[in-house]
Amino acid sequence: MQSYTIGQAARLLGVSPDTARRWADAGRVTTHRDEAGRRLIDGRALAAFSVEVARSAGGEEEVPYTSARNAFPGIVTAVKLGDVAAQVEIQAGPHRLVSLLTREAVEELGLEVGMEATARVKSTSVHIDRT
Repeated sequence: MQSYTIGQAARLLGVSPDTARRWADAGRVTTHRDEAGRRLIDGRALAAFSVEVARSAGGEEEVPYTSARNAFPGIVTAVKLGDVAAQVEIQAGPHRLVSLLTREAVEELGLEVGMEATARVKSTSVHIDRT
């Protein structure tokens, strides 16, 4: 399972590294240390925490996750596989994006809960890029 540094987690959550560090220090999200002593957050734990943070935010702040290309970098929070189709949810800061795509595409991308991905929005379509 992928793990994220405090800085990477902060970018995915749409907050400063100091805020992410304070949340970890307060025990809001569990961290562990790698061989180099860096604090890491498990991808599944970060996915669950990102949903919690988005729900508690309530749209109070402007979010810097929109670009001219409508890319929303975030973390995969759910993958639902059907026989042919699949549904992938990404939490990008306070934004929850859902994309319907083929099961084959999800398997080729290797999408799993807790991994980093980018949702790209064009009109009514949401495309998922594995990061």
